[in-house]
Amino acid sequence: MRRVTLQDVADRAGVSMKTVSNVVRGYQHVSPGMRARVQAAIDELGYRPNRTGRSLATGRSSMIGLAFPDLRRPYFAELAHVFARVAQARGYHLLLAETGATVEGERSVLRDQEAGILDGMVLQPQMLAARELDVERHGMPIVFLGEDPPPDDADQVAIDNVAAAREAVEHLVRLGRRRIGFLGHETERVSWTSRLRIEGYRTALEQAGLEADPRRLVERRQDGDARDAEEALDAALSAGLELDGLLCRDDLAAIGALRALRRHGLDVPGDVAVVGWDAIELGASTAPSLTSVAPDTRALAERALDLLLDRLDGYAGPGRHVTVGHTLALRESAPALPD
Repeated sequence: MRRVTLQDVADRAGVSMKTVSNVVRGYQHVSPGMRARVQAAIDELGYRPNRTGRSLATGRSSMIGLAFPDLRRPYFAELAHVFARVAQARGYHLLLAETGATVEGERSVLRDQEAGILDGMVLQPQMLAARELDVERHGMPIVFLGEDPPPDDADQVAIDNVAAAREAVEHLVRLGRRRIGFLGHETERVSWTSRLRIEGYRTALEQAGLEADPRRLVERRQDGDARDAEEALDAALSAGLELDGLLCRDDLAAIGALRALRRHGLDVPGDVAVVGWDAIELGASTAPSLTSVAPDTRALAERALDLLLDRLDGYAGPGRHVTVGHTLALRESAPALPD
């Protein structure tokens, strides 16, 4: 039996092959009516993409690299899952890599892509400066995630960390908290992520007429886990730090904070309201469950792949910087205000 082709689907739907290709690859900029029309033809004919043929015809592998600093961190693992689903819907597979949040690790994943396995890459850098990233990418289409400044002509997707931190602190203020700390300030190299979140934290305190006491910036190691955050907050509380609200750099820090506060006989949220960051699945099952800044991970993956596939299709314009949304997932550790 002859294999159903993209042209067969286009003929049945009465559209161009480009439109069928856009539907198969999951492009957002196709009207719902047109998408339904093409999908009906696909279903009727039983069309399945021919990956081998497409690779030979286009010189592409249908493989995209996805590189994160540390795959042990729940946020990156959950984000990789979202990326895999979005990429699969567009006819691509992911090759997952870990940089270890080191200079050599980031250089390695950028150099390895020269082997020709990948069509493009999505990378969240933490160590290489923009100039080094520019040198190491060797013309490979790359979209950068996160807050570190990318090369001038590169595409980047992130959330507004300043606004998100400000909104989290404003929620704590509305709960009546006045001695609000920040847990997760790094002791060594201060990341762009931390800089922006601390900026939003301080801005919200100033706007509320509250003191941004530097003693309430509780430090931990840059690669710290929940245990490290627990020990850092435990030491600060033992030294006399007084808090009634706490914004944590990530949910792992918040989980550590819950344990430290419990050890010191402090109730959450009665004595100290706690807000985490990333809204990982585990946060819904802690005791109490974590209120957390929730990045729109679906939009992050969608937009990053939009930009990358644009580059693969020939876009050579200036770098685009896209900000996706976020919400505050309100749970028990810093609950919603009563009606």
